[in-house]
Amino acid sequence: MARRGAGTPFLLRLSLLLLLRPGGTLGCASVAVGSPVVPLGSAVTASCTIQSELCHGLEQGKVRITWMLDNEPVDGSQHRGPGGTEVSNLTLPQFNRTKAKLWCWVEWNGTKQRIGMAEIRAGYPPAKPFNLSCILDLSDYGLTCQWEQGANSHLPTSVALKCAGDPRAHSSRCRRSRAQAVTGCTPQGGRSRCTVPRRLLQLYRQMEIWVSATNALGTTESEHLCIDPMDVAKLDPPALQSIQSIPFQTDCVALAWEVARSNAHMELQCELRYRAPEDPAWALVTGIVGQAGTMQHCGFLFGTQYRFQMRCRRSSARGYWSEWSLGRNYTTHEKAPTGKLDAWWSARPAGAGGRLEVQLRWKAPRRWEANGRVLGYCVTLSPRKRGRDPPTVCNTTHTQCNFSAPAGTRRVYLSAYNAAGESAPTEVILLERKGQPLAGLRAVPGGERSLWVRWEAPPAPVAAYVLEWQRVSSEPGRCSACWQMERDGATTAILIRDGIEPFQRYNISVYPLYKDAIGVPVHTAAYSKQKAPSYAPKLHLKSISKSDAELCWDPVPVEMQNGFITSYTIFWANSTAEVSSATVKPSLSSFVIRKLKPSTLYKVHIMASTAAGSTNGTSLTLVTMVLDDIEIQFLFLTLGLIFVLLILLLICFQKNGRVKQQFWPSVPDPANSSLGKWVPAELQQEPLQLPGVREPGLATISTVAVLERAAGKQLSAWGKEPSAETAGTFPAVPQPYVRQEGPGTPGCGRAAAEPCQGLGGSGETVQYAQVVGDGYKGQQHAPPRLYLRSNSTQPLLLDPDPSPSPKPYENLWFHGAAPHGCPRDGGCSEELPATFPLLQGLRIGGAEELHDCQ
Repeated sequence: MARRGAGTPFLLRLSLLLLLRPGGTLGCASVAVGSPVVPLGSAVTASCTIQSELCHGLEQGKVRITWMLDNEPVDGSQHRGPGGTEVSNLTLPQFNRTKAKLWCWVEWNGTKQRIGMAEIRAGYPPAKPFNLSCILDLSDYGLTCQWEQGANSHLPTSVALKCAGDPRAHSSRCRRSRAQAVTGCTPQGGRSRCTVPRRLLQLYRQMEIWVSATNALGTTESEHLCIDPMDVAKLDPPALQSIQSIPFQTDCVALAWEVARSNAHMELQCELRYRAPEDPAWALVTGIVGQAGTMQHCGFLFGTQYRFQMRCRRSSARGYWSEWSLGRNYTTHEKAPTGKLDAWWSARPAGAGGRLEVQLRWKAPRRWEANGRVLGYCVTLSPRKRGRDPPTVCNTTHTQCNFSAPAGTRRVYLSAYNAAGESAPTEVILLERKGQPLAGLRAVPGGERSLWVRWEAPPAPVAAYVLEWQRVSSEPGRCSACWQMERDGATTAILIRDGIEPFQRYNISVYPLYKDAIGVPVHTAAYSKQKAPSYAPKLHLKSISKSDAELCWDPVPVEMQNGFITSYTIFWANSTAEVSSATVKPSLSSFVIRKLKPSTLYKVHIMASTAAGSTNGTSLTLVTMVLDDIEIQFLFLTLGLIFVLLILLLICFQKNGRVKQQFWPSVPDPANSSLGKWVPAELQQEPLQLPGVREPGLATISTVAVLERAAGKQLSAWGKEPSAETAGTFPAVPQPYVRQEGPGTPGCGRAAAEPCQGLGGSGETVQYAQVVGDGYKGQQHAPPRLYLRSNSTQPLLLDPDPSPSPKPYENLWFHGAAPHGCPRDGGCSEELPATFPLLQGLRIGGAEELHDCQ
């Protein structure tokens, strides 16, 4: 059952397709449109009818009719028609498609099927053809016509070339006879040309020819062309036979030609054209009778090559010209050059030889003056005379010459020559350049490869002007042809073209030429076209501090400037993107950036600008300093002083003894004086013993001896041997003292056994004390030394100062605490050992046996 249920819709659709298919045996449905071809944009009506009695199976069901335009559904109105039919009407108010298919669909019991279709086309009426023209080919006498079709109509269009003619009509009349119109030809492949055969043409009679275009919306005709086919015949070109110069008139030539055989029976009108390679256009000669076959023409340049061509047409002047004949070249005869040469010069003395170095430049003669090909130029110092040739200083094929002339030369003579002869010499006067200059000069672009030079004339009358222009380049050079002479003294402007290139600078100079002098030149510079520089200069860091940076750069070469540099712009930015800029004049090549932050990184670049654009250079990275140069110098100076002081302190520590002597001088030790070496013989034989010596300090007293002065002995002067009279006696000492050998500070202390005496003391008995002690604390132990005290009359160390210690060795540290020595009255103070720290430890036992210094 399931399979039967599944097959029921398929069988229903199949039966409906067989019953309702268009053109089916029953024919129960039909589709009709108002017009299958309509103007584009107009309305379209259509209807779809279904006859139920002819469509078996649809009598009992409800039928629904729908529409589709191509693949788009459109709505129609459905109603029941007469005879049990179902009718659906459709109206499209604006049909904007050039071609479409309209389908009618029927839905019955959920099944949808196409039952009818109508094709609709839309377009325009055919456009009117125009520009109709025809040419008669004399080879087969077929008339070929061509035209332009016009706008596309979007509809199939048939085009035909129509022609009509009346054999009884006169050749000057054109009668319109539509009854006699025939189709001359039909274009193939959509082309807009076709050929009418000879059998449909009437030669030497007027015929009416037009183009007809027809489509479903109408028919259009072109303008009617009324012509005689022979009037539109295109003839074959003639052939040039020969060209010759007339011997007695060498500026004239004689030409001969032959017409084509197809044109031999016609009256022809011909034209001749010729040109030289340098001519911009052809020169045309008209009014030539074709049957003549020869002609003469004058006005040709001497020694010039020309190319000649010829063409012909019917003399009625209604037909077409033939094609130009094959060209033929011919060169006219030469003769000697004529006219004067434009010359320009410069001169300077040639050292001490009295000669004059001259550079002479000139322009080649113009074509109408050269009279042929110039073979060379000759420069002489005097004019040519009959029977004698002047000395030649220059003979060249170039347009310049450098030569040496005698001092005082004011004229030279220049001439050109060719194969036919030599021109008359041109006198060149070497005038001084001291005339008045121009009142003003300026140059403006005349194009990419030209410059207009304009000036203000000077007050004095001018005979001519000379313009010089030179391309500015980094490499020195000179253009010998870059000059021009204007012989019209009233001219104030000249257009120069020779050697001018865009984006290059040119220096221009203008010299006014007077009758007896040459004016001082006036200069200017110009570009024919400018653009941005090819590159910007490269920045270099010249100097830098904590707030300033000086930059420099090399100027852009002139060839790379591409215009006048109007300014340089310096840009600098730090790491926080704070951008600043400054504009610099083009004449400068350095710039100082100020108000920078210390110890900051900056990026700097330069931009070169012209009137036509700007170019940026590469970036330069720099870092400002922490300190300025002066601050760095001061810092280094300070560090240097500190270093020197440290060196001095180090030296002082190493040389402690010397420094100590400078600040704390050593006091001379009496024990190391010469008296320490003098010991009386009695004292040597009989050493004294002092028991009970106590040690109050660091020093240890081992022996104290008290000696009595021998009667009658006197000590000789200090440092001398005793005399015989005083031998065996002790000398009288004017002042008591104590001598201690070794390190220590001498002075008067309690170790003295006798009262101190003044320098002028009497010859009383003086006791000597022998002190034998151990070494001072910290010193090495030495053998016992002998300390003596005597009543010597000799001053200590020959010092005239009566004080016990020499004044130059006074210790200022103890100056205020201890006395300098014993007073003159022979007494010693109780605090006298404080002057000698090493003697503070000397304490003598048995003071009751010695005379105390009280």
